[in-house]
Amino acid sequence: MPSDQIQWFPGHMAKTRRLISESLKLVDIVIELLDARIPYSSKNPEIARLVGNKPMLTLMNKASLADPTQFDDWKKYYTGNGRGCIITDVTSGQGINEIMPALRNILGEKIERYEEKGMAGRRLKAMIVGIPNVGKSSLINKLSGNKKAKVEDRPGVTVNKQWVTTSIGLDLLDMPGVLWPKFEDESVGESLAMTGAIKDQILDTELIAMQLCGRLRKLYPNELANRYKLGQMDKYEDFTDYELFEEIGRKRGCIISGGQINTERCAGMLLDEFRGGVIGRITLERTCDFVRG
Repeated sequence: MPSDQIQWFPGHMAKTRRLISESLKLVDIVIELLDARIPYSSKNPEIARLVGNKPMLTLMNKASLADPTQFDDWKKYYTGNGRGCIITDVTSGQGINEIMPALRNILGEKIERYEEKGMAGRRLKAMIVGIPNVGKSSLINKLSGNKKAKVEDRPGVTVNKQWVTTSIGLDLLDMPGVLWPKFEDESVGESLAMTGAIKDQILDTELIAMQLCGRLRKLYPNELANRYKLGQMDKYEDFTDYELFEEIGRKRGCIISGGQINTERCAGMLLDEFRGGVIGRITLERTCDFVRG
């Protein structure tokens, strides 16, 4: 989806960039949340440029909605060079207990230096970043015992970023979540729209749902056929993605007068069921489709 179809707020990105750059010196490590359904598209490329060589832990969140057969490939993709990756799900609690051990492993040498200086037990400080709707706030509340995030009077901290204390020896510096102004790859915008990272109100939801049909028929034909009672998928080989989308609408009774398909209603239903995990546990991206930068 061309980025010019989306309502952008470049000033917000510029402000967040500045906040991240200024705050890196306050933390030991950066924790970036990704959406496990779109592990590539949910990674803001601006973050990597800003963080530079700072240690980073990647959390592939919303794991209960994603395809577990893809986890290992994506963990390898985001691990190495002082960086780690774990699979998390705030709702089920998956991976939450692995966060602190992973941080200690990545920061092992730094923790040893603290201990040599008589600072054993020093609380670790992490900046937490991520795009909208990736579960950042839910994770922070989970780690802080559901306490409301508060602003503390610390040097360099403004009302636009918040220090949150946890019970596991970790202080989190919360950053605003924001999308970047321009997508170099059109499919990135499509993926973000499919998962709800971009508000539906500013999108052509019928187009997004049709594109989702195209992805699902390629990657998860059985799940798509089973959910919408399509039968054998090979009989739809000559169907365009839009014709398949209309067939789903027909199967689900999204019909208006004259036998026409109510494409708006069908789109809303399809997107809601995908986002809610009703169609199945789905990951829309494969590591083999991306060259690691």
